[in-house]
Amino acid sequence: MNLTIDLNSDLGEGAGHNEELLTLVTSANIACGFHAGDADTMHECISAARDHGVAVGAHPSLFDRENFGRKEFAVTPDEVFEGVSYQLGVFQAIASDLSVRPNHVKPHGALYSMATRDEKIAKEIARAILVVDSSLILFAPGNSALAQAGQGVKLHVAREVFADRNYLSDGSLVPRSRPDALLRDPEEAAARVLRMLREGKVRSVDGADVDVRAETVCVHGDTPGAVEFARTLRSLLEKEEVTIRAPNFSR
Repeated sequence: MNLTIDLNSDLGEGAGHNEELLTLVTSANIACGFHAGDADTMHECISAARDHGVAVGAHPSLFDRENFGRKEFAVTPDEVFEGVSYQLGVFQAIASDLSVRPNHVKPHGALYSMATRDEKIAKEIARAILVVDSSLILFAPGNSALAQAGQGVKLHVAREVFADRNYLSDGSLVPRSRPDALLRDPEEAAARVLRMLREGKVRSVDGADVDVRAETVCVHGDTPGAVEFARTLRSLLEKEEVTIRAPNFSR
């Protein structure tokens, strides 16, 4: 069986180890200023990713630096569209200045979580991507409202799973407020990712098997030990002859 997966990580968020992660991942989701980062950090991260041959994508969020974009609050569809399209526009402009073509979009934090459930929010994110650059790949959980919204407007969607987060039996992530939200053992994470690729399933914290489709796997860059986690995960996957590369649909 020929197994292929993308390793993605969130960068430009002030964690301080962008360079190390860029030697290990194949896609970088770069903060666009609403939850972390600014024009300078976007420029720095895009340039570094280019030098390492890593695909770059925008990582737009709710406008909430105080809570790092991880607190859900009420937003209108218009606010979602305007916020996401603004962040994508800034990101695209900086990438263009560096002669880099962005590859994807991955919403951040609360915006991502809300879009997996809320059809209206999901549709506005998809619409913003369509308006700014319809060739961009949308990272989204399979069978989520976000993936369905992307497919509905003919965007390419890369189904995302998480190496360092635990799952509930409905396929959603264990909330970060719970002590069992994170999976810290890279060997266990590698076994989980391999099962996702081979069987299309992941075991939830409730003990149930959940159907998933894995085309890109996230390793969070802001968790303790993120670099060593990513290094061990990649090494174990490569030992199982998994090809690690960024998604690249016909563009």
